[in-house]
Amino acid sequence: MPAPAWDRVTAAEVERALAEYDRLGAKAFFAEHGFAPTTTYELVWEERTYPPKAVLGTAYEFATGQRLASADFEGGRSGAVKVLGALGFTVRPISKGQ
Repeated sequence: MPAPAWDRVTAAEVERALAEYDRLGAKAFFAEHGFAPTTTYELVWEERTYPPKAVLGTAYEFATGQRLASADFEGGRSGAVKVLGALGFTVRPISKGQ
């Protein structure tokens, strides 16, 4: 599969994916959109945390109509973290002391 066209994703689609996560709850969101909980990074939005790769993958689907599998793109610093940061979102490493 060619690299995802991240330039087609805007902050509005990311916010729509965040709202979808809030509406469905984590378990149903992962089941619906085909991702798993995050282990390394978390997206911080309005004092809540979200799985960045799952949110970005869902935002991509909203923007393009194309569903991505988790294996189709990187979630880490050079992948979802970078794309979300460029759109103005805060993504930080998960602190292991929680």
